[in-house]
Amino acid sequence: MGIFGRRNETAASAATSAVNPDLAALTGTYTIDPAHTTIGFVARHAMVTNVKGGFADFTGTLELDGADPANSSARIDVTMDSIDTGNADRDGHLKSADFFKTDEFPQMTFRSTKAEALGGDDYRITGDLTILGTTRPLSIDLEFNGAAKDPFGNERVGFEGTASILRSEWGLTWNAALETGGVLVSDKIKLAFDISAIKNA
Repeated sequence: MGIFGRRNETAASAATSAVNPDLAALTGTYTIDPAHTTIGFVARHAMVTNVKGGFADFTGTLELDGADPANSSARIDVTMDSIDTGNADRDGHLKSADFFKTDEFPQMTFRSTKAEALGGDDYRITGDLTILGTTRPLSIDLEFNGAAKDPFGNERVGFEGTASILRSEWGLTWNAALETGGVLVSDKIKLAFDISAIKNA
């Protein structure tokens, strides 16, 4: 069993009486390292290609409980004005009232509410994602990449995660029709997370 345990009736007593010492050693508060973390997304453009982007400014905390992994949690705050798709005009449009309204809604947030094991190093984190002041549930499938001590003495853990959302469910409805049929921007958005977090002293 990895970081996030599957809570069930038969395993609960065993988990409390026999904890993997390697996992117990990971218990603590971790701060996400933005220099080695990516929070990105992919949107379909004009029905024919993908546009990739990400956010440069964010903070986050992981609370890992190796003795009772179901108590682990995560929180992330993203500065929406830091969106970057590699094109200044497109980034400006995404920050505008057509999309993220960054002047009015400067942050996107995620607060986990549940953690569960799917087998091996695969997990699912469910929580509340807030965009444009609208909060809806989001489940993120994660892979635990392990733990290590870096050359500077930092204790690190790593996770990779993916999720998909329909942006319209958060009020992101702007679009434009194509002459050939379809729309300019897909409703479905793929999210990608590659997270490195450092254990607090």
